[in-house]
Amino acid sequence: MTDDVLTDELWDRLAPLVPVRPRRFRYPGRRPVDDRAALAGILWVLRNDVPWRELPPGLFGVSGVTCWRRLRDWHTAGVWTALHEHLLAELNAAGRLDLHRALVDSSHVHALKGGGATGPSPVNRAHPGSKHHVITDASGVPLAATVTGGNRHDVTQLIPLVEAIPPIRGRRGRPCRRPRYLLADRAYDHDAYRRRLTARQITPIIARRGAPHGSGLGRQRWPVERTLGWLHQFRRLRTRWERRVDIHQAFLSLACSIICLRQLQGSF
Repeated sequence: MTDDVLTDELWDRLAPLVPVRPRRFRYPGRRPVDDRAALAGILWVLRNDVPWRELPPGLFGVSGVTCWRRLRDWHTAGVWTALHEHLLAELNAAGRLDLHRALVDSSHVHALKGGGATGPSPVNRAHPGSKHHVITDASGVPLAATVTGGNRHDVTQLIPLVEAIPPIRGRRGRPCRRPRYLLADRAYDHDAYRRRLTARQITPIIARRGAPHGSGLGRQRWPVERTLGWLHQFRRLRTRWERRVDIHQAFLSLACSIICLRQLQGSF
């Protein structure tokens, strides 16, 4: 899927979700920059990891500051979350989601400027870092993704990830929000959290610490690790530059939507 086609496909789904900005009748001022041009600039920064001030205005007809503001405002308005839900519903309607099982995992990223949701990374000599926590369906489609400090233990985010799954529509009947099974590695091994999953009618399949390898769980869990690799193909997500966690979360949500769109179009 080329960049232009990707932008067109995203914009067709994003346009109905963007809130309308009212203009004053008298002295309305300059007309706002086109939202579609702002989306193209945001995607360019997400893919190429350049400072906002270095976004070439002549390429998209919009400044980096304007793109940053649209990214922030749309995140505040819930646009990125709604876009992700819309694409999940499309995948479900097309029979491209396997919601019987869910997979969870996380990945560390270096946070060079610190900020909210950062902490001393245990895998990077205690430098400031963050974690991307992801829950996917059985095939690796991201259902939800969150950001925490790099020192947060994975198991503490198990229930928040399950609760972050949106109501997935697209088929007749009640929207689906809970998988039947949840698969995780040894980092999520804790009996208290097993009980909390069971109370939500989710059967935990979590590797035990100290148990010998060779259980075969890895053959079922690899799609979530692949999804983390897909997320970090977006260069802006490999290293966290944003001090504001909402801006980084907006990038993460947008990247999840792009992965869903590519799955829908069969681009992977």
